[in-house]
Amino acid sequence: MKPKSSLIIILPAVFILFSLNAFSQAGCSILQMGHSTGMMATSGYSHWFGLMELPFLFISVFFAFSTASALKGGKFGKGMNLVAWGFLVMAVGHIHMQLEHFYEFNLFKYLLGDLAGSVAWFIALLITWGLSGLGFYSIYKASRGH
Repeated sequence: MKPKSSLIIILPAVFILFSLNAFSQAGCSILQMGHSTGMMATSGYSHWFGLMELPFLFISVFFAFSTASALKGGKFGKGMNLVAWGFLVMAVGHIHMQLEHFYEFNLFKYLLGDLAGSVAWFIALLITWGLSGLGFYSIYKASRGH
């Protein structure tokens, strides 16, 4: 087995092993825990972890646009520009999620209603994934000389 492939197996196993205590109650194994038990055990931390990711997301957006600008167009620059726009849409989505978690305010549902708001959120996800995926695919093609 190659060292890289063994890391793919070992790292998730170590993560799961050390996270079992975080998700279980006293006298309750991980296999006995239900969804509601897990939510109660981790609900206090999820909001703060969500806030902690925002500065890193903003840094990623900044460097994505900086890298796209430094590449000055071309195949790599166009791909990186698409990735940067995908990251920007993702950042706006994460800010929206934090507003909903902390203030129970969903802008999409407020402006568009429940169904159309959910559809708009799904479209925003597709835009994020689509721009990022298309950008990375463009970079991949450029790196292969196509």
